[in-house]
Amino acid sequence: MASDEVTDEIASIQMQRQEIERESGIAAARDFALPRLRELLRLEQEALQLHGPGEHRLANIEALSAAIRKVSASAGMAGQRPAQNGARPGRGRDGRRGGQAHAPKSRGRGPMGRKPGR
Repeated sequence: MASDEVTDEIASIQMQRQEIERESGIAAARDFALPRLRELLRLEQEALQLHGPGEHRLANIEALSAAIRKVSASAGMAGQRPAQNGARPGRGRDGRRGGQAHAPKSRGRGPMGRKPGR
């Protein structure tokens, strides 16, 4: 189990991230949270190197890594809309790239009835 100090830091960053997300959007919230979480992770990893595995050190590293994954994943998913009707993202209904369906090229009016020679 992670130490109380690291758990409190993660919770504080998470609360601030949520507030920033409401005010400024997901990208700003991610840009706030990730550097802070990565810095805490770096400090824990340095402490592990210098002092060896302590009582909570490995759990702290895992908790920080999980928080980083969570912020990264939520930010990555927020920019994408769910696919509709099983279509792949970035493609229109007809499967063309670019996301927009193109109207078929107009060929003008054709002759009425049967075509000659057929």
